[in-house]
Amino acid sequence: MDLGKLGVWYFTDGMSAAESAEAVQRIEELGFAALWIPETVGRHPFVHAAWLLANTTKLVIATGIANIYHRESGVTLAAQNTLAEQSNNRFLLGLGVSHKPLVEGLRGLTYGPPVATMRQYLEQMATSPYMAHRPSAQPQTVIAALGPKMLELAREKAAGAHPYFSSPKHTRMAREILGPDRMLCVEQKVILSEEKEAAYEVARATANTYLRLPNYQNNWLRMGLSPEDFENGASDKFIEETFAWGSAAKIKERIEEHFEAGASHVCIQPVNLGGAQAGLDWPTLEQLAP
Repeated sequence: MDLGKLGVWYFTDGMSAAESAEAVQRIEELGFAALWIPETVGRHPFVHAAWLLANTTKLVIATGIANIYHRESGVTLAAQNTLAEQSNNRFLLGLGVSHKPLVEGLRGLTYGPPVATMRQYLEQMATSPYMAHRPSAQPQTVIAALGPKMLELAREKAAGAHPYFSSPKHTRMAREILGPDRMLCVEQKVILSEEKEAAYEVARATANTYLRLPNYQNNWLRMGLSPEDFENGASDKFIEETFAWGSAAKIKERIEEHFEAGASHVCIQPVNLGGAQAGLDWPTLEQLAP
């Protein structure tokens, strides 16, 4: 798989199927190597990935992430192999344990110890039968890894890691744990605006969705932030640490910081100044395109 260096991370749930097909074709034309799609309470990520792959020719479609609590490991293996074979190896499986408030509170499931649960899931995938025609190359899996133990698991049992809502400081730590050979696919939120007040306002609104999720909170503490930086809304320090904002040149500097810290791939999440309802921020993608 040629994942390339720069991709896009984006919720496509607000688009119709036709609109999402047009969007991925345009992302592909701009030269981005991959589109990462999440799984929350919207579309089925594998079904949607099949549609996006069918409407592109070079773009990698990656899940960032598919929730392991939403399906049995053998079912995930079957989806991974099917999508890889149908797309000529353009599907990258990103898996994660999600968050206890979502798994238990929203789905009514039991949330297990994150590292042990992910380990068991990956081991079960590795031993699950798959009797259909196989893809020409072994499909790759990355896991949503933030803490040292999950990063160690990514090194041991996966092709690499997909950290979300972190920083170049975290990227450096992750690379040290993963070693030189594993994929390190880092998500970075970007805001194309040189107006600090406007950038901070939309950053805080975006961050509010995540601020009370314990897995992220623990990682922000590891990054050197304090509870005061996120418990009552995102502080200025929090925004500077986790968002890239300003001119295109300044944002590219942050992206380069991730590469210098050891990232093999950076997927940018464009944050629209008009809010999520304003849709995908094409001017941002055009100015940051490879």
